[in-house]
Amino acid sequence: MKSPKTVILALGSNLGDRSGYMQNALEKIHQNIGWVHDISKIYETPAWGFEGNSFLNACISVSTRLEAEEVLSELLAIENELGRERSDSENYQNRTIDLDILLFGEEIMETETLSIPHPGIPDRSFVLEPLNDIIPSEKHPVSGKKISQLLKDTTDTSEISLSTEELKRSVLHYNFPTCNYIAVEGNIGAGKTSFSTMISEDFNAKLILERFKDNPFLPKFYENKERYAFPLEMSFLADRYQQLSDDLAQYDLFKDFVISDYDVFKSLIFAKITLHEDEYSLYHKLFHLMYKELVKPELYIYLYQNTDRLLENIKKRGRDYEQNIQPEYLIDINNSYLNFIKSQSNMKVQIIDISGLDFVSNRKDYLWLLSEIDKALR
Repeated sequence: MKSPKTVILALGSNLGDRSGYMQNALEKIHQNIGWVHDISKIYETPAWGFEGNSFLNACISVSTRLEAEEVLSELLAIENELGRERSDSENYQNRTIDLDILLFGEEIMETETLSIPHPGIPDRSFVLEPLNDIIPSEKHPVSGKKISQLLKDTTDTSEISLSTEELKRSVLHYNFPTCNYIAVEGNIGAGKTSFSTMISEDFNAKLILERFKDNPFLPKFYENKERYAFPLEMSFLADRYQQLSDDLAQYDLFKDFVISDYDVFKSLIFAKITLHEDEYSLYHKLFHLMYKELVKPELYIYLYQNTDRLLENIKKRGRDYEQNIQPEYLIDINNSYLNFIKSQSNMKVQIIDISGLDFVSNRKDYLWLLSEIDKALR
């Protein structure tokens, strides 16, 4: 899964309700590309390079998991939605909306369709003025000069004035970050680690990920469940207890809340499936001795995914020891989770069916999932 990058975009319009088109574009950027963070003032300038109506121009910074070419594709789609008409002429023309990638992190890129950083940055005051509002100290990846210095050095003397219009960020208030501790659960391959990681990156949360890769019994278990079930479950229980005890006890002043991609109760859920009755009886006693000492999540999220999709995800991520997992095993796990959830009367639980969704690649799916989680806290 890709980590977020910061892309700087320019917005402009010189037809119709200019600020309205720009605001609509900003909303669509939020829905399709990423979180809008910084928004410049709006500046009015004469048409540049052709005779036409005056433009309103602004710049925004956006956190996105898309690659630059994907961002460009989304911007072109937004322009089309907002009625921009293109001609075969290479000359500039009037437009309802004009969206450009100015900077994409520190990347330097030259393709048939995209130049990053945008080659016009140093020579256009209508770009540099709003850019200076949001990233004055950022350095141009090619020249190494700060944006504030580029603005001082530019030879563009075009008339530019501050507009009384302003762009507004989408007002989205989520309640779940007010929880101190959130646990995300789901079947094998449901996407709980990806989702927890995205939440931690987007909402400044401390992330706790299960350390399954370090468990030496896991590959052996999938080869011989009868022999390795008990040592596997005991080692997982010990490690989960130790990790949650340590991480939840250490308050992070620089994080707003804690999110983990598991709850310790998964130990009991899996043990119920894999262990013999006498082994489970002993395991159950040990579990509850440990469990009473742990902090409980304020919100428990269960991501339900259908079995076919789980098997697809398992195959796609390519862990050798998982490739022979049978559908029946996944069905048993899901049923055990649901039985556990039904027994929880003192915990806020949100079960979300994510079958058919791709919240990693599709931002609209991700935003929908966030809104569903929030329903548990209303």
